[in-house]
Amino acid sequence: MPHDVTGPSRRSLLGCALMGSAGVLWTVAGGVPRALRLDGSAHAAEARGFRFAQISDTHIGFKGAANPEPGATLAAALARVGGTRPAFLIHTGDVSHLSKPAELDDAAELMKAAKLDTVYVPGEHDVIGDGGAAFFARFGRGPGPRWYSFDAGGVHFVGLVNVLDLKAGGLGYLGPAQIAWLASDLEGRSPSTPVVVFAHMPLWPVYPEWGWGTDDAAAALAPLKRFGSVTVLNGHIHQVIQKVEGSVTFHTAYSTAYPQAAPGTPGASPGPLKVAADRLRAVLGLRDVAIVPEQAAAIHDATLAA
Repeated sequence: MPHDVTGPSRRSLLGCALMGSAGVLWTVAGGVPRALRLDGSAHAAEARGFRFAQISDTHIGFKGAANPEPGATLAAALARVGGTRPAFLIHTGDVSHLSKPAELDDAAELMKAAKLDTVYVPGEHDVIGDGGAAFFARFGRGPGPRWYSFDAGGVHFVGLVNVLDLKAGGLGYLGPAQIAWLASDLEGRSPSTPVVVFAHMPLWPVYPEWGWGTDDAAAALAPLKRFGSVTVLNGHIHQVIQKVEGSVTFHTAYSTAYPQAAPGTPGASPGPLKVAADRLRAVLGLRDVAIVPEQAAAIHDATLAA
């Protein structure tokens, strides 16, 4: 276990979001993704090789109409994750809704149900008021920089923090110190090493008008371009959208708490989106990632209704 472009058109964004709505296995070969429709979650369990899971945007403490019981939907997601027995779990932020100590304590207790080693990065909801002090005390990796890396299953993992100094319009920001650390961390590694980068806010401009992007992402991505396989996992936008740039694939994730509108939806804005109660679990979900030696990585996004 581990111990840290040009913008797309609205039509293409909506199309990608719809492709993820029912659970998709993304097979990436030569930088080109191919989507395979899944009949059920058992497909992920059949994958051989090194596997890990991702959840995001649990928003424990949220009390709005969009989901009166985010703890219950988190529990459902963790039950699904535990049933597939991944090597470990990545949480890509917004663990809590308002970073209150009681919310973070409740989240920490709920997360025990997965019975998995879990690594975290914060979301902007986790750093309200105290710069993330309470979050890092519970979910951090000890003293020192709050970003980190580790190796597992022949893969190099990098956890980045892009929510501590949001820029105009709410865009994420990494900062020169973190970008310099990333370049140093990657230096000397073989270009054939698979790399997985995870952060809360997207590292590509999904929809800057809503703050769905990271202001200085291009500088962070520059040292990653020499690697043959780079997977970037994010949360924040509460829906599945993917993009490919050369050898880098970007994947945003479902929330386990509530959905948000598709980017650019007329009359919409970012924030909790209420859907019919019988549809809620169809727009919440989790992710399974399989890295099979000498084969393409496979990403399976499944809703809680699948």
